[in-house]
Amino acid sequence: MLTVFVATDNRLISCQTCPMSALKHPVLQTPIDADWPEGLQVAYFGMGCFWGAERLFWQTEGVYATAVGYQGGHVERPDYDAVCRESTGHAEVVRVVYDPARVDYEALLKVFWENHDPTQGMRQGNDVGSQYRSVIFTTTKPQLEAAQRSAAAFAPVVAAHGRGAITTHIGQAPQFWLAEDYHQQYLYWNPLGYCNHGPNGMSCPIGIK
Repeated sequence: MLTVFVATDNRLISCQTCPMSALKHPVLQTPIDADWPEGLQVAYFGMGCFWGAERLFWQTEGVYATAVGYQGGHVERPDYDAVCRESTGHAEVVRVVYDPARVDYEALLKVFWENHDPTQGMRQGNDVGSQYRSVIFTTTKPQLEAAQRSAAAFAPVVAAHGRGAITTHIGQAPQFWLAEDYHQQYLYWNPLGYCNHGPNGMSCPIGIK
């Protein structure tokens, strides 16, 4: 179940409760968690606080739906407090459902690489903790291979900018756990909310297929 907050000016002033599968993405107007058309693909990205990361992807042409959650840990159905205590092993991630006929997976990788610092290890900016680590979780072998190639292509760019080694973990996607309702599309409901994502001044090479 998810609590949906409703207001004409985007402030959270009233609510109703309904199954996640029945909800529409407030920006994309698509199902958040079910009833996706055939032919769509799913990818997962962790790049620090998931609020700003989710907005980057819902603004990307060809993305059908986004949601934030937890992935990569050892605890089932984790909650935000436990994740922040670093007792679950999970990272904050964005689930990206996309139409490969409209956007290449490589374009999503460019959004990932160019909008955070993939060299910081267990942190992102002022956000410190294992939940903020940089990760790419893939759902197909072509995604995995493309992600690995993109990291290899981006590494010389990062080095040329005086950064350290890329610390991003790339691997097959484990179980994804949806985050609490108040985290979903957070920067839509709170447009002035905290966000530390944006261009890092480095361009991931084109043609990384």
